[in-house]
Amino acid sequence: MKKLFMMAVMMVASATAFAGDSDALKAILKAKTYAEAEALVKSNLGSLASDAEKAKAYNKLVDLAMAQYEAQSTIQTENQVAKQMGKEEKPVDVKLMSDMAYNALVAALECDKYDQKPNEKGKVAPKFDKKNAQRLWLSPRNQLVNAGQDALTAKDNASARKYWQLFAESDAAPMFKDQNRDHQKPFFGQVARFAAIFAYQDKDMAKALELADIAMKDPEEYENALNLKLEILGDGLKTKDDSVKYAESLKAIYAEHKVNGVMEKLYNTLLGLGQNEAAEKILDDALVADPNNFVALADKGLSLLQAQKAEEAVKYLKKAYEVKSDNAVIATYAGTAYVVQAQNTEDPAKKKALYKEAITLFDKAKELDPDMLQAKWGYNRYNAYYNYYGENAPETKKAEEESR
Repeated sequence: MKKLFMMAVMMVASATAFAGDSDALKAILKAKTYAEAEALVKSNLGSLASDAEKAKAYNKLVDLAMAQYEAQSTIQTENQVAKQMGKEEKPVDVKLMSDMAYNALVAALECDKYDQKPNEKGKVAPKFDKKNAQRLWLSPRNQLVNAGQDALTAKDNASARKYWQLFAESDAAPMFKDQNRDHQKPFFGQVARFAAIFAYQDKDMAKALELADIAMKDPEEYENALNLKLEILGDGLKTKDDSVKYAESLKAIYAEHKVNGVMEKLYNTLLGLGQNEAAEKILDDALVADPNNFVALADKGLSLLQAQKAEEAVKYLKKAYEVKSDNAVIATYAGTAYVVQAQNTEDPAKKKALYKEAITLFDKAKELDPDMLQAKWGYNRYNAYYNYYGENAPETKKAEEESR
């Protein structure tokens, strides 16, 4: 009797361990089309018996989506051969192809989410990740890039965002961790940045920032993506609290990314909040790190010039000009600082020497930007000539004509 009892217990345990698929999963696995299976998954997900069943269900969606994708992809390949041989080409449903690439990838990501969870023995033993990574990484993801470009051409930004956002975000999916990314390097960052721009246009700020961060991982897109991130963070500032939060965000970004674009925005934001000492410290610290930091030199010099400290301003603006002697704007500001310093000087000889320095810089600005498209050197240059050469000197008359 004891032996029979033990056999009965073993049979029960065996029946439990090897129980078949639930009725809900069976129905999903019998589906013939993606649309049918998708409807069943949506309505029966809560009825599936385990994470393993959910992984199977989503993998079925991947299978069905890929079948439709590959059918159109095969026609494309056949058409390439037909074209070379002068034969008639078959129609390709490009929209269906793109939608199925999108659906297959979304389903695979959901499949992997459940596939990576511990089984009844507490072990993680994924069944679908390698196969799905292999079949989805290249062709379907590339189709998302092409689909986004087609949508952009058709001025359908919503669809472009949909395809490009999934392409960008799926790069970090765990199942793709071992894939070779060389083929996507030329366009990955740009696609992510455009997806961020579309999210920003949709006022989806959180997603726009996420996508900008993804784009920043591409060295070729780093600067553009960072500038976009700064624009997003600074959008819609209405209250002092908004500006304070923006300043804190900029501080965090600047701590990680010591670049001039962030530094200058942080400096100006702190000035706007009335935190002048903190703002000046940003510039001073930057100049300690790099005495030839053009942006810090220029901002420091302009700040001193506005504070009527022309003699100090000259030191920074002249050095900024020496760092970038092809910059007409900084040459103009440096010349202006010399003019202001001259106006505040009583010594005639020193005054004349300062105007001479100013003329040298204004002449350089004129050479670099003769039409004053960026640097408005005209009046200040004439003023320097007037004080150096005198009112009626031919040089002054000519400078007056050129100032208009």
